[in-house]
Amino acid sequence: MRTRWPWSRPMPRRKACGASPAPRRPTFTDTLHLDMGTVEPSLAGPRRPQDRVPLARTAAAFAEALPSLAPNAGTGRTVAVEGADYSLSDGSVVIAAITSCTNTSNPSVMMAAGLVAQKAVARGLTRKPWVKTSLAPGSLVVADYLQKAGLQDALDALGFQIAGFGCTTCIGNAGPLDEPIAKAIDGNGLVVGAVLSGNRNFEGRISPHVRANYLASPPLVVAYALAGTLTLDLTTQPLGQDRNGQDVYLKDIWPTAAEVAAAIDSGITPAMYRERYANVFDGPAAWQAIEVAEGETYAWDAESTYVQHPPYFKGMTATPVPVTDIKGARPLAILGDSVTTDHISPAGSIKVDSPAGQYLISRGVAKADFNSYGARRGNHEVMMRGTFANIRIRNAMAPGTEGGVTMHQPSGAVMPIYDAAMAYQREGVPLVVIGGAEYGTGSSRDWAAKGTNLLGVKAVIAVSFERIHRSNLVGMGVLPLQFAPGVDRVSLGLDGTETFDIVGLDSLTPRQTLTVTVHRQDGSTTSFETVCRIDTLDEMDYVRNGGILQTVLRQITR
Repeated sequence: MRTRWPWSRPMPRRKACGASPAPRRPTFTDTLHLDMGTVEPSLAGPRRPQDRVPLARTAAAFAEALPSLAPNAGTGRTVAVEGADYSLSDGSVVIAAITSCTNTSNPSVMMAAGLVAQKAVARGLTRKPWVKTSLAPGSLVVADYLQKAGLQDALDALGFQIAGFGCTTCIGNAGPLDEPIAKAIDGNGLVVGAVLSGNRNFEGRISPHVRANYLASPPLVVAYALAGTLTLDLTTQPLGQDRNGQDVYLKDIWPTAAEVAAAIDSGITPAMYRERYANVFDGPAAWQAIEVAEGETYAWDAESTYVQHPPYFKGMTATPVPVTDIKGARPLAILGDSVTTDHISPAGSIKVDSPAGQYLISRGVAKADFNSYGARRGNHEVMMRGTFANIRIRNAMAPGTEGGVTMHQPSGAVMPIYDAAMAYQREGVPLVVIGGAEYGTGSSRDWAAKGTNLLGVKAVIAVSFERIHRSNLVGMGVLPLQFAPGVDRVSLGLDGTETFDIVGLDSLTPRQTLTVTVHRQDGSTTSFETVCRIDTLDEMDYVRNGGILQTVLRQITR
């Protein structure tokens, strides 16, 4: 395949008398070569969307990743499920979900999923009984055209009934696993998998019971529901046997491009979209029946556990308080590489024994009604308790632990990060967070910066920052400081018992070099340089005002 960029025509040269040639517009004349023979079906996982895995290597790649996913993984364990006639093993797929607003808007892959299901049902294949399946398109039109094309019945037969329309498994709303299955997983430390057609698969996001999460196309989601395991090579091994005992391979039920096109032609019409979206803003009867308070300003309900008055403007003065040096800061967390915004501010389920769970219980909310962090993002009391509370986050200050704990200093007590942060606030101690490379990668989640601010963190010192999270930190008045090349938490020997001084903030300028002094427990000190990643003059205004919200409010009240 060859192509030439449309802007590759050279610009004409112009030269005035006695003048140098006018600058030429850059040209792009290279030919792009794409070998279609190198394109192959792929998944992404087990922990990041960018970690592409060819379908043919998925089983091998899972085996390679297994030791890093759990302390005792990789021993070939098989565990019987109480009250069931089957067992689970490392690699068992327990969630297969066709989900997300993004790829369910593509009729080609949705029709392909329906055709895979139809062909599988015709051969007598069924999903494995331990696989929780669901179908949650982003639009009601998908339900219409799958039904019109005659494919929804086959999807239903394999357990892919429509569960709703909108964000589900992709953002942690997979719902609970059957209790015997969850007990077998958690009681034995099994590393089980989820295969979903979503956009995100960060640690702890999809389900608290699942450590290996893979993103796949909708038809591959159906295939893994049939296989029931990540340890099977779907390109060479059978998915199961038909009614005659004959092996059925993925290639046997995979639709052709002509079959997909025929399904689209027979199932989709423009009228479907016009009809569904004609009254899209009206909402269903239940939505219309909600009582809405009148008035120009919102009346905050102190009893609400979903929406609370945030404290960002509490004590705010007409003029900004001068930015001052940070002295005697304690580390709240010392983290490794690729800490995502899901690690910092989880979107999924809320554990009962977490600070957020205990808060909800104290407000009379039953466990069944906890919902998720994502659903309660209007309540800062929940969200700040959930900051750094991801069940998979690992803090070097509390080695051997997962799930958002730290060691309070100088007491040495191990406690939830939220509890430690509140203790430091009572003591008047500022906080820092130490991070590795790619700090804040993942979703552009504003609460990852908001929660950090509300916990009392004044600066995040990391090897590198994801660009959106860096700007979000600045927008919340938190200083992003970047280690000099070759310097990090390991080279400095940080263990969490230190205190940090960051000086020179009274004359701060964009990209300024700042010296950080570390005071160790034995009385010794060391210093290292950082680049302050306040990159623009506008961002300097945000920091001087305490954040972008305060900046905007002061601007409109002048």
